[in-house]
Amino acid sequence: MDAGPGGRERVLALRGELDYASAAQLQEAADAVLAGPQPPALVVLDCSALEFCDSSGINVLIGMHQRLEARGGVLRLAGVPGSVTRVFTLTGLDQVIGRYGTVADASAPAAGDHGSSAVRAASERQR
Repeated sequence: MDAGPGGRERVLALRGELDYASAAQLQEAADAVLAGPQPPALVVLDCSALEFCDSSGINVLIGMHQRLEARGGVLRLAGVPGSVTRVFTLTGLDQVIGRYGTVADASAPAAGDHGSSAVRAASERQR
């Protein structure tokens, strides 16, 4: 779904488990969204139907964040369930990518974002 000024926002919905078997699908979707000379300024991942995320999924999320940030864009997570929030907190991902209660909250222009130094720290933890 495209929304926002100039169609520069994308919302992707994640469902089920984001693990080794499904991380490649998210990577393919990210590649499609981020390809081209004008990637979106904001990508919101709707995690409200996400049940599980392992290190494979976290690596894809960090990669998406880094690619967007390098091009002046932002990645945000919306509606992250408690069990997945715990994984994001334990891995430090919550210090890297902003989490919001709803897609609408994540899409708000005034929402704050995290800096790139935290990305490097979380990336190192994943290796």
